[in-house]
Amino acid sequence: MSLRRPPLYEQHDESGADFTDFGGWEMPVSFGSIQDEHAAVRQSVGLFDVSHMGLLSITGADAATLLQRLIPSDVRELESGRAAYSCFLRRDGVILDDVVVYDHPTADEYLVVPNAGHDEEIWARLHEHASRWDVDVTIDNRTEETGILAVQGPESVEQVDRVTTDSVADLDPFEVREATIDGVECLIARTGYTGEDGFEIVFPAAESDRMQAAFDGVQPCGLGARDTLRIEAGLLLSGQDFDPVEEPHDPYEAGIGFVVDEDAGDFVGREALNHSVDERLVGLRLEERGIARHGYEILHDGERVGRVTSGSMSPTLGVPIALGYIDASLADEGTELNVSIRGRTVSATVVGTRFLESCRTN
Repeated sequence: MSLRRPPLYEQHDESGADFTDFGGWEMPVSFGSIQDEHAAVRQSVGLFDVSHMGLLSITGADAATLLQRLIPSDVRELESGRAAYSCFLRRDGVILDDVVVYDHPTADEYLVVPNAGHDEEIWARLHEHASRWDVDVTIDNRTEETGILAVQGPESVEQVDRVTTDSVADLDPFEVREATIDGVECLIARTGYTGEDGFEIVFPAAESDRMQAAFDGVQPCGLGARDTLRIEAGLLLSGQDFDPVEEPHDPYEAGIGFVVDEDAGDFVGREALNHSVDERLVGLRLEERGIARHGYEILHDGERVGRVTSGSMSPTLGVPIALGYIDASLADEGTELNVSIRGRTVSATVVGTRFLESCRTN
C-alpha cells in the first residue's frame, strides 16, 4: 500500500527533507539537524507540517450527544470557539486514541483531530455508534482535503500576527477562531505538541503553496524534533506510550486521568475505569550515559517492574530522559530504579513527566 502524502510534500522534498513512514504517511523527519530544529522551537520559533493528523467533522442535532457518549470529557461544557483534549475508550476503559475536540467558533459543528493513521478508525467508530444509537448526525472525514501547520515557540505570536489580517495574540490556550492568511480562510487554535506557546492552523489543502509562502523564513521542523520536544514536555504519543494492542492502558494509568469528567454521564468505558491502578506512567531521568529506548526493561532490585515507552537524550536539559510504566507502588518521585540498556544496567530516578520542570528542580 502506498503512503499518504501531506499537501506540502513537494515543498518539503524541494527543501531537502529526509522522510519517514509515520502512521501510513510519508512525512519529513528533519530538514537538516534535529538539534537545530529543536532549539529553534525552544528559543524562537519553528514551523511543522502536521497534516498527517486527521480531521473529522460532526454536525447534526445529536452531534454533542454522540461525542458525549464516546469520550470521557463533558462536551456539553465546551463553549463555542473552544477546544478540549480527550480520548476515545474501549468498553474495558483502554485508550484507543487521544484526540483534540473543537467546538467550531462560527458553525454548528464539532471537529475531532485524531492521530496519524487513525482518522478512518475513529470515523468508523463514530459511524458505528451513530447507527447503533440512531442519532441524527453527519460525519465527514476531511483529512485528505485539509492541511495543518503548527507554529511553535516563544516567538510564535509574532510570526502568526505577521501574516494574519487580525491579531491572534489575545487567543487563550485551547481557544480557536477563524482568521485570514494571504486571503486564505483558516481556523487558528492556540494549541500544540511541544510544550511551548504556539498555534495550529487548519486550511484547505489546495492553498498549501500560499500557506507555505506566508511562513517563508521560519525554521521548518520535522517529526524528529517534534518527538524530542513532546517527550521533554511529557506529552503522550499514540501507538507508543499507549496502544490498544501492544500497550493497553486506561487514562489513569497513562497519566491523563484529568480528561475523565465524573459528571459527564454514561460513556463507553466508564464502568471499567478505576482510580486504583496496578501501574502508572512515570518520568525517568537517567543518572548515567545511555538512551532508554521503547521496550527496554525497567528494574528495581534486579527485578523487572516495568518498561520504557519513549526515551531520548533531552536536547534542552542535556540528560537522558524517558517515559515508562512501572508498578504503581514505585511511582513516587525520587524512587531509584534501573533501566536495562543493551545488557548494561543504568541508574535512573523517577521524576515528574513534565521534564522541563521536574529535571530543572531536582
